Amino acid sequence: MTHALSPSRRQMLAAGFGSVVLPGTLSAQAPAQRPTELRIGVTTFLSGPASVFGVPGRQAAEMLAEEINREGGIGGVPIRLFFVDEAPGIDHLVGEFRRLVQNERVDVMFASISSGSCLACTPLAEELRKVTLLWDCGTQRIFEERRYQYAFRTQANATPEILAPLLYLMKTRPDFRTIAVLNQDYAWGRDSWEIWKTAMDVLKPGTRVVAELFPRFGATDFSAEVTRLLALRPDVILSTSWGGELDTFIRQANERRLFERSTFVLPLAESSLERVGRTLPAGHIVGSRGDHWHQHPRPANPQALQRFVEGFRRRTNAYPIYPAYHMAQAFSALRAAYARALQGGAAWPSDAQLAAAFNGLEFDSPTARMRIREDGQGLEPQLIGTTAHTDRFPFPVLDNMVIFPPELVTTPVGQNSVAWLRTLTPEILARVPDAIRAG
Repeated sequence: MTHALSPSRRQMLAAGFGSVVLPGTLSAQAPAQRPTELRIGVTTFLSGPASVFGVPGRQAAEMLAEEINREGGIGGVPIRLFFVDEAPGIDHLVGEFRRLVQNERVDVMFASISSGSCLACTPLAEELRKVTLLWDCGTQRIFEERRYQYAFRTQANATPEILAPLLYLMKTRPDFRTIAVLNQDYAWGRDSWEIWKTAMDVLKPGTRVVAELFPRFGATDFSAEVTRLLALRPDVILSTSWGGELDTFIRQANERRLFERSTFVLPLAESSLERVGRTLPAGHIVGSRGDHWHQHPRPANPQALQRFVEGFRRRTNAYPIYPAYHMAQAFSALRAAYARALQGGAAWPSDAQLAAAFNGLEFDSPTARMRIREDGQGLEPQLIGTTAHTDRFPFPVLDNMVIFPPELVTTPVGQNSVAWLRTLTPEILARVPDAIRAG
């Protein structure tokens, strides 16, 4: 595309993957002067075991920023990205967040991968009055424990990401009686187990938990845990671990033939499939933290998904995993919000006007149409499937896929997830959509 775009054309392009639902009114605060560049701070893991998860997020961000700039930028303003590595820890991350806002004068922050990172950074959005998009972290606590004016999540949270695979397990293998959990010992690992166990105790009372294993975050040796699981022989092994640690656990479990003894439920394993290859056997349940799958059976816009997948593969020689899709959602929401804020003809929205544009915002992901609720939480479908091996790919693919609508598995506005899960009844299983076979 040419760089010489008319103002009207630029506003049309600002809508991202699809059309934008325009508001009736936005904040009356005076707009800011149009900048020469739109500065976006992005926090992600760029080193350490979690970089297998964080670097694809950065690669997607760079790809999308280049595409947007070729199209004329956002509202006619080119993007410039500033990256921060989450790996050095929370204190480093908080300091870098402040530096980017106060010294680099970024216009928007994208934060973060780790739930612990988001819990630390989200209050800074309010303190510094800077629009912050929670582009990947899962903790449900953020918008349930406090209301924010400047923070928004452009994907789902832990509750639908954990409830959906539990419902899938109950629909496809309802006879399990015992379960063990192996999760990373930090906010996400503990919170996701609480969500699963609360819902399981309500929907399948009497299920016996034979082991609760929480190896330290960053662990590289799971031999003791695998030995214990082999001895206990639970019907189901749940692990919401992710990144390099999940890859390592899968490889070590396969070496000891643990997959032959138990059914694994791995709600975040879509991101590991290409890396672990056929080390992960067929017949185990995998989630995608959304409906992110390069072989999605029913994307809202098949051409958009194909363009995204092919563009990412050309750039990285790998298929996009869900952090890449989550980054695409953050950019799509940002474009839609700026288009919404600029719709009235303002030169450029203030921070408050941009924040107001996110309330009720609708935007497109590579696979679905999404919306941000009035509490700042995004609504995202959940795709869960069972691993299968085929000749098309040298790694497991998903079969018997179920796409859960967000309204079925997401805690309603103003409610606490754990309290809401306790109100569930077995009737919810009748509302689970039918499975879709891989094409």
